[in-house]
Amino acid sequence: MRNVYAVCGGVSKFAKARPDKTFQAVAKEAYDYAVSSIGLDFEHFAEIVDGSVASYFSDHFTRQLMAGIMVQDYLGLCPKPSHRVEGGGATGGICFQEAWKSVASGHMDVCVAYGFETMSHVETWKGNEFIALASDVSFDYPVGGFYSGYYAIMVTRHMRDFGTTAEQMAHVSVKNHMNAFHNPYAQKRRSLTIADVRNAPMVAWPLTRLDICVMSDGAAACILASEDGLRRLESAGAKIPRPLVKISGIGRGTDTMRMADRPHYDYDYFMKHYASEQEKNSEDTRNYYRELWDRGFRYPGVHSFRAGRNAANMAYKNAGIRNPIEEFDFIELHDAYTSSEIQTYEDMGLCRYGEGGPLAASGKTAMRGIDYGLDFKHAPQCPVNPSGGLLACGHPVGATGLMQAVFATWQIQGGIELHFGDPALQIANAKRGAVHSHAGTGTYITVTVMEAEH
Repeated sequence: MRNVYAVCGGVSKFAKARPDKTFQAVAKEAYDYAVSSIGLDFEHFAEIVDGSVASYFSDHFTRQLMAGIMVQDYLGLCPKPSHRVEGGGATGGICFQEAWKSVASGHMDVCVAYGFETMSHVETWKGNEFIALASDVSFDYPVGGFYSGYYAIMVTRHMRDFGTTAEQMAHVSVKNHMNAFHNPYAQKRRSLTIADVRNAPMVAWPLTRLDICVMSDGAAACILASEDGLRRLESAGAKIPRPLVKISGIGRGTDTMRMADRPHYDYDYFMKHYASEQEKNSEDTRNYYRELWDRGFRYPGVHSFRAGRNAANMAYKNAGIRNPIEEFDFIELHDAYTSSEIQTYEDMGLCRYGEGGPLAASGKTAMRGIDYGLDFKHAPQCPVNPSGGLLACGHPVGATGLMQAVFATWQIQGGIELHFGDPALQIANAKRGAVHSHAGTGTYITVTVMEAEH
């Protein structure tokens, strides 16, 4: 298996609506930025690239089947090979990993992953209906199965079992919106308070409008290459930023569509099959989990994403990660809801199960140098969603996971000021990060580890 590098990327402006452009043109906005950022024009690059992977969630929003091939044509990439992927909210993350596979396998040396969604073409209620079709239409959907309701169910169980509070969730919203204040690509660049979040219109208790991401129009593109591909690009005049960003580990997990079908594992099964090596080797953590199970906790239940734990463990094994909160300089994770960011802290091993709420309020996942107006007890340790995440950047589904990968690439290259025009979100000496992409109620999840090559 060959080394694969994220060479560069581009992101369109994420917005509630882009009436100025078709979905093809929005995708080209991101693609052209990626290509031009390394000093090439799109005609020259089209001669070098070996193929692509296209990412979009729903044909319903474009009212166009096979929209990916229309974008392929618009980008000037025909007749190069391509295929479209779809996996709900994880579509972009799956796309990035499929492009990685194409290069790692030797099938391609240079591959572009591009994703898009134009969700403004329908009313919000209709968009929510389309998204709800990613639940089980035979069982959940007919009884009002919309995603805000699912996540409200999950977090109320989390609150019951662990004492998580709505104010801890609000810390996530304040943090991510304040980060996005410095991100010109973000849809919602706002300074918020805890009171703002809690006093926003209630959608599904305890989730208010400011606990939930919004539908968006937008696109993102990332160019991946092997070592041979890097040489080809440079021989064509490409100016590839250093350090090189190596993709050092990927992981995926899946779970049942219906939450009611998910198992409730006992302590011994969890420790054998799902606990990380760090958890297994810590007597304190083993005792902590034993006490949880004695109180009635079962895994994964509806408060944890089993697929997320599987994806993280697989990626960490590939990349040699043992203590993620200490070994990652940042993480871009799928925060469609403030509650899901807290749940994902636990699944990705940033803290133990039940400790996600306190971690959210601690300050450890904040950025240095940003004034959030919050009283943190700890200094920032591993910033989560320095870009602003889905909550503030927006969520054009097919583009979202790729947006995260692009921002991660720019972080490791030290290029945030160059691309944002503002240095506030640049993490000093960022060497390693993770990108997490999530679908449904945790049905598809990807985790990708990216790091500066030494």
